[in-house]
Amino acid sequence: MTEQQQPIAYTENWVRQVIMKYNLCPFARQEVERGSIRYVMTDDPQPAAVLEALMAEFHVLDEQPEVETTLLIIPQGFEGFYPYLDLVDLADALLCEQGYEGRYQLASFHPDYCFEGEPQDDAANYTNRSPYPTLHIIREASMEQALDQYDQPESIPERNIEFARRRGSEFFVQLLAQCVKP
Repeated sequence: MTEQQQPIAYTENWVRQVIMKYNLCPFARQEVERGSIRYVMTDDPQPAAVLEALMAEFHVLDEQPEVETTLLIIPQGFEGFYPYLDLVDLADALLCEQGYEGRYQLASFHPDYCFEGEPQDDAANYTNRSPYPTLHIIREASMEQALDQYDQPESIPERNIEFARRRGSEFFVQLLAQCVKP
C-alpha cells in the first residue's frame, strides 16, 4: 500500500474494526456489506479546498443514489481539534448555503475528538475518534428511515458512551492503533 492510500485504508479499517464490530453505528454493517460507503481523501489542507471537495461529494451523492454515504478524509492541515471544529462550522454553513439542509447532514470525527464539557481523557470521546479528521455526509432520508426501524434510536449515543466508558480509553487506544497497521 502506498502512503497515498493509507488514510483511506486506515479509515476503512476503523469503520470495520471499531464502528461496525462494536456496533457504534447500528446502521454501518448493512452499508459496509452493500459496499455503499464512499471513502474519499482530500490532499489539500486549505479550508477552501476541503469545502470544494465536500461540494463535489454532495454532487456525487446527488448523481449516484447507490452510494449511501461518504467519508471525506482530511489527513493534513486539521490535526488540531479546534481548527477542525472551525472547519466543521464552515462545512455546516456550506451545506445550508447550497440548499442541502434537509437532504444531507454532517457527522464529524477526529483523532482528538472531545465532547464539549468533557475531559480530554474521557473514554466517551472515542465514540467520535477516528484515525484522521473526517467529515461524514449522511443522507437524511435514509437516516430517518433507519431510525424509524430502530427501537429507541435516542438511546444509541447513551449506549455508546456507556460502552466506551466501560471499556476504557486504553481499549480504544489499542483499537485505533490496530486500524493503522498495514
